[in-house]
Amino acid sequence: MVHKFDTPPVSVPSTAEVKAAIPAECFERQLSTSLAYAAFSVGLTLLTGILALLFIPLEWAWTPAWLLYAYVNGTIAVGVWVVAHECGHRAFAKTTKVQDTVGFVLHSLLLVPYFSWQRSHAIHHGKTNHLIDGETHVPKRNTTKRGRRTLRVRKKLGAGTHGALTVAGRLGFGWPLYLMFGATGGADRGLTNHFWPSRPFSQALFPDRWKRKVIYSSLGVLATIALLVVWAVLRSPVEVVAVYLAPYMIVNGWLVTYTWLQHTDADVPHYGDDDWSFVRGAFCSIDRPYGPIADLLHHRIGTTHVAHHLDAKIPHYNARKATAAIREAFPDLYRYNPTPIRRALWQVAKDCHVVAETSDGWQFSDALPAKDDLSAAA
Repeated sequence: MVHKFDTPPVSVPSTAEVKAAIPAECFERQLSTSLAYAAFSVGLTLLTGILALLFIPLEWAWTPAWLLYAYVNGTIAVGVWVVAHECGHRAFAKTTKVQDTVGFVLHSLLLVPYFSWQRSHAIHHGKTNHLIDGETHVPKRNTTKRGRRTLRVRKKLGAGTHGALTVAGRLGFGWPLYLMFGATGGADRGLTNHFWPSRPFSQALFPDRWKRKVIYSSLGVLATIALLVVWAVLRSPVEVVAVYLAPYMIVNGWLVTYTWLQHTDADVPHYGDDDWSFVRGAFCSIDRPYGPIADLLHHRIGTTHVAHHLDAKIPHYNARKATAAIREAFPDLYRYNPTPIRRALWQVAKDCHVVAETSDGWQFSDALPAKDDLSAAA
């Protein structure tokens, strides 16, 4: 059970008050502008792939060049992911069919089940930093068996070794494990799967009306896999690995980095039913300094994330203006952490695993609960 705090967290504005503080033009969606950004990301991704095929020999001696290509191409392709992500949020255009068509095609090409992700990501936004009902990167509680086990493992391995394993595991395999098994998702939903909405997986994430959309999403991913197989047969499996799969891993690493760091830090709380609200949860999001190149390629997804969580229909090209307004109107609630990204990633991986109950939400801690609480631990 998640208890109500004796001292409630600081009061927050209503959703209407937040929206009133954001200039009205920030909510305007222009299809032509959105398509231009989509063309930029897709075009640059294809261009770098074609140049690699033309000028980098597919030989072992050229492995360093291929690794550099994978990082560059994968980093660029994150922009394609972000465009499809905006389609899922209805921030791309005013027409649902246009958005779903663009989003479905782009996400399928990146092996992302579009409608399935749209559903789970909507829960993530609707319950941001909710300790029970949240979705993705939901921390363990020190009052549960899983939480206490994590603390014991961390103590045995040491914070440094445990942190290094956490970084490698999450950046390398976190995204596919989330899609396949619901890793870091809401613990109470059990074992979930974004490709198959029925048993043996829990149906809590995808109720009956979503089952057909989950299947559509899976068919889109299967179509891309079929194209990759044809490519491998006609050309070379090694070429598919070098040109597509290696950058794909980089995309996944960026995606996990963004979602992890946007909602996790040593001083960022999580809340239970009695103390959580949509606005309070949204203000637990964190803007961070990703730099001008990442901002350009990734459409500022990491530096304007607070605004994105307060209203996900704000297009990315209006998010800077919305962020400035939010920062000015709510300076005590807006979160910005200037720590360089690599250092922040290491700090989070090393120190942010299990939360303990405090007077202001559940905060990250190495402390086990009081003995009286252990018998009631879930």
